[in-house]
Amino acid sequence: MSLGILDLMKKRNDSKVTEFVLLGLSSSWELQLFLFLIFLLFYITIVLGNLLIMVTVRADAHLLQSPMYYFLGHLSFIDLCLGCVTVPKMLGDFLQQAKIISFSGCLAQIYFLHFLGASEMFLLTVMAYDRYVAICNPLHYLTVMNRQLCFQLVFACWCGGFIHSITQVSLVIQMPFCGPIELDNFYCDVPQVIKLACTDTYVVEVLMVSNSGLLSLVCFLVLLLSYAIILVTVRTRFRQGQSKALSTCASHLTVVSLIFVPCVFIYLRPFCSFSVDKVFSVFYTVITPMLNPLIYTLRNAEMKTAMKKLRKACGILLPY
Repeated sequence: MSLGILDLMKKRNDSKVTEFVLLGLSSSWELQLFLFLIFLLFYITIVLGNLLIMVTVRADAHLLQSPMYYFLGHLSFIDLCLGCVTVPKMLGDFLQQAKIISFSGCLAQIYFLHFLGASEMFLLTVMAYDRYVAICNPLHYLTVMNRQLCFQLVFACWCGGFIHSITQVSLVIQMPFCGPIELDNFYCDVPQVIKLACTDTYVVEVLMVSNSGLLSLVCFLVLLLSYAIILVTVRTRFRQGQSKALSTCASHLTVVSLIFVPCVFIYLRPFCSFSVDKVFSVFYTVITPMLNPLIYTLRNAEMKTAMKKLRKACGILLPY
């Protein structure tokens, strides 16, 4: 065993902290009961909404062959998993006074949150490229965005998310914790956890900004540039189909804003925290996975048609 691993194990053995206390969204018992009901509805919407999109895309042969809906199915799977990282724990904490999370459970939340979050950012960037090819080069769209390339791009998104997540966990696991143990949030994340370390966190916070913060900002700027080019192309070169292209881009831009604005706000500023951080955290971990299915279905005629076909095929009355 190398000396580096031995030193890391020694640091972990010297650490006295085995669990953290989550302060949650409120200390009022009555308000917590109200929030439990609200977030329970949110969680049910996340699960059912994203499952509905996944099943609809899988059941419709036309949608399944379309690169855009292939990516949308993966996005819904990520949102489904992302909603399960923090919300179930938060719902349980609403019903008890002691909101405890073990150190290993905290690391697991950080890992899956950043794994899924980064994968979603990369996937949204891929979806922007897909829309760029579809609108700016429509005659070669299916040739360029073939099934093999789509698979490779999705695989690259998952790999990028994995590398990013491992980096975030490594920033936390090497740090000594000896108290305090209170995290001012409803879940574990790197910015809050590293502030509890019994050592100077300057270098780690700079690394966090260079990793999570710059990742969010760069992807966000690339997406904005991509959709700006698309909108200019649609405006100058095409007359027919403008409304459909603009509607699709508007849906994507809405999702992009809901995800990237909170992430840029949280991760691009080290050494400080604000009271509104929890609000942005709720948007990133709960609201965005819930709204994505609604945004993509309410503004998408093809998804509505496919859902009607699915309803008729299954004999189930689905609201739309």
